[in-house]
Amino acid sequence: MQLDEQQQAARAWFESLRDRICATFEAIEREAGSDASFSYTPWDRHDPDGTPGGGGVQGLMKGRVFEKVGVNVSTVGGRFEGEFGKTIHGAGDDPRFFATGISLVAHMANPHVPAVHMNTRFLRTTRQWFGGGADLNPPLPKDGDTADFHARLKAACDAHDPGYYDRFRKWADDYFYIPHRGVHRGVGGIFYDHLEGDFDRDFAFTRAVGEAFLDIYPQLVRRRMNDAWDAADREAQLVWRGRYAEFNLVYDRGTLFGLKTGGNIDAILMSLPPEAKWP
Repeated sequence: MQLDEQQQAARAWFESLRDRICATFEAIEREAGSDASFSYTPWDRHDPDGTPGGGGVQGLMKGRVFEKVGVNVSTVGGRFEGEFGKTIHGAGDDPRFFATGISLVAHMANPHVPAVHMNTRFLRTTRQWFGGGADLNPPLPKDGDTADFHARLKAACDAHDPGYYDRFRKWADDYFYIPHRGVHRGVGGIFYDHLEGDFDRDFAFTRAVGEAFLDIYPQLVRRRMNDAWDAADREAQLVWRGRYAEFNLVYDRGTLFGLKTGGNIDAILMSLPPEAKWP
C-alpha cells in the first residue's frame, strides 16, 4: 500500500506516540516493582478479494499497576463492503478508504486509578479529516483527578481554537453515554470528528491532544496507584467495567469500523476489561 506524504506523516506520528506512551507505562510498572512490559503482535489486512490492505500492531501489557492496557496502531486501506461505506463521511459514492491511527484503553488494578481511553486518527475517503479525543473512566471518581484531566485537555484545545473545548467536551458527553442504562461511561473528556479543511492545522491539534494525554494521564496514575482499597472498591470497579463493556460492544463506532473493515479481532476487542461483573 503506497502512502503519500500526508499519510506517511500521520502514520509516523501515531507510531511515535505509541512508543512514548508504552515506554512511560512500562516505567510506571518499574516504579511499582514490576517487570511487566508490552508484547507486540503485528497483523495484516486484506480486502475480500485478497488484495493487501495494510495492517497494524497490537500492543498489550498486563502488570501490577496496569491490569490490562492495550495500545494499538494501524494503517489500513481498501474498499468498504456493502452498505457500510454509505455511513462513512465522504464514502457514499466511492467505497475506497484510508485510515491510520492509535487507539488506547487502560484498565487498572487499583480501583482508585481511573481507567482511560484515547484515540486519534486520520481518515481519507473522497474527503479527509482527523478525529479522536481522550476520556477518563474512573470506577470511583475523584473530583481533583477529573478537574486536572479536563484542565489539561482544555489547555490543548485553547492553544488552537478557543471554541474547541466546550464543543468537543459536549461531544464527548453526548457520545460516551449508555442510553439503556441512562448513565455516562465516565467523567468525560473531549471527542471530535470530521476535523477537515487544513491538514497542517488539524494535524497540529491532533498531535496536541496526544501530547496532553501523555502529560496528564501518567500523573493521575502515579497519584493514585498506591492508594489503599478493599473488597467493596473492587466490587464497584468490576460492576462499572460491565457498563464499559456494554458501551464498547453496543455503541462504540470504532469497534464497528474495525469489524466492518476486516481489522484484527483481538486488537479491536482489546478495549474489553480483563474481568467484569453483572450482579
